[in-house]
Amino acid sequence: VQLQASGGGLVQAGGSLRRSCAASGVIFGINAVGWYRQAPGKERELVADITSGGSTNYADSVKGRFTISRDNAKNTVYLQMNSLKPEDTAVYYCKANIATTHKGWTRYYSEYWGQGTLVTSPA
Repeated sequence: VQLQASGGGLVQAGGSLRRSCAASGVIFGINAVGWYRQAPGKERELVADITSGGSTNYADSVKGRFTISRDNAKNTVYLQMNSLKPEDTAVYYCKANIATTHKGWTRYYSEYWGQGTLVTSPA
């Protein structure tokens, strides 16, 4: 199983960026998916996450500006980032709990991380 993140880059403050995180491989289910970020000299922090049922959770710093969504048919989660600020500059990662094996009706989930991609929003 692989998580492929895309959509990073340089965006001026106030601009927008759409990130995607697509899972590929033998997949029997995807549970919660989250976007995390790590700025220079800081610890990795949760930006937003979404459950398999579509419930969402956001860091206070991005509420009202970022939107996380998912397309279960495509095994893809999106992060729409609007009104970007310089403090949003960081390496962004996606993480997903993916079931790659099952026994009967029971699915076994493991945690997968996508590669980090830099989002830069200069002032």
